[in-house]
Amino acid sequence: MKLAMIGFGQAGGKVVDKFLEYDKRTGSEIVRAAAAVNTAKADLMGLEHVPESQRVLIGQSRVKGHGVGADNELGAEIAEEDIDEVQGAIDSIPVHEVDAFLVVAGLGGGTGSGGAPVLAKHLKRIYTEPVYGLGVLPGSDEGGIYTLNAARSFQTFVREVDNLMVFDNDAWRKTGESVQGGYEEINEEIVRRFGILFGAGEIQQGQEVAESVVDSSEIINTLSGGGVSTVGYAEEEVEERSSGGLLSRLRNDDGGDELDSAHTTNRITSLVRKAALGRLTLPCEIEGAERALLVLAGPPEYLNRKGIERGRKWLEEQTGSMEVRGGDYPYRGAGFVATVILLAGVTNVPRIKELQEVAIEAQDNLDEIREESDENLDNLVSDDSDELESLF
Repeated sequence: MKLAMIGFGQAGGKVVDKFLEYDKRTGSEIVRAAAAVNTAKADLMGLEHVPESQRVLIGQSRVKGHGVGADNELGAEIAEEDIDEVQGAIDSIPVHEVDAFLVVAGLGGGTGSGGAPVLAKHLKRIYTEPVYGLGVLPGSDEGGIYTLNAARSFQTFVREVDNLMVFDNDAWRKTGESVQGGYEEINEEIVRRFGILFGAGEIQQGQEVAESVVDSSEIINTLSGGGVSTVGYAEEEVEERSSGGLLSRLRNDDGGDELDSAHTTNRITSLVRKAALGRLTLPCEIEGAERALLVLAGPPEYLNRKGIERGRKWLEEQTGSMEVRGGDYPYRGAGFVATVILLAGVTNVPRIKELQEVAIEAQDNLDEIREESDENLDNLVSDDSDELESLF
């Protein structure tokens, strides 16, 4: 699947930068074109792989390149005002070679949280290609203002995109981990999962063709219908045939092809269960997911149709969905077999409900604090000041 990726804000820019690095490292060629948009000049300068010509600084007349300070209302206003500058970068994207747009943003800050929904709305008005969002939720330890920002941005963003894929930092940050180290690892997790998902079906010269091809239309159909999506992932290391044997955890070396095939089928089914029931990018109950897509990636000798079919049927039973697609992605030299599961249209998401409850409480607290602050200032200034004349 060929994507035009636009990273909005600091987190969005870093994730898109990481996608470009992944593309170069794996040769997957998912990102057909990329851009990064920000109100903070320093964040744009810190990127390594987004071309300088595709880094767009907005809001200079209002914030002078210093960012919006977690004010996502200001972020949205600036995005509206400077949308033509963003469009200038998009104009250089060969849209006829692109299957979809992906707008990536952290939802807790100011620029991406406010600007990403504005950009998504703009893209949907102009282009016929699907516009997807990839939103990153802040950790609950990051503070009330970030939670409030995320709740407001989430409910706006999800209405403006064809589908919003969500990654929840809260489910991925490790205890005691540094903020910088934590985010780098989280970005790697995001890119690994979505890289395999979007890379499926892209065949390079001399590469094996999948038995059951997953192409961009399967992904588009799974994401159609809007709503929220989450991605599951599981992998196991394998030793490829070219290295002189079948000594791996996915095959056994004491029988014929038939035994190997049965062993591989069982292992594939096990990986599918691990991916669906393990840590999802957005933790939720998988029952009730409207649509699902299963992709199995790895060296071709470790993939088989029977295992994928069995995994797909199991996923159908667990989700209760009649729309479960599946296929393989031959990936020679990977050194692992991985299962990626895209669950679209999920609704039983405790984290989103909790986020909204905390945000409402934070908003009420903020209103109280502002009222109290105004009162205190009035008291401070009015004491004994009636006898003084004002300057104007």
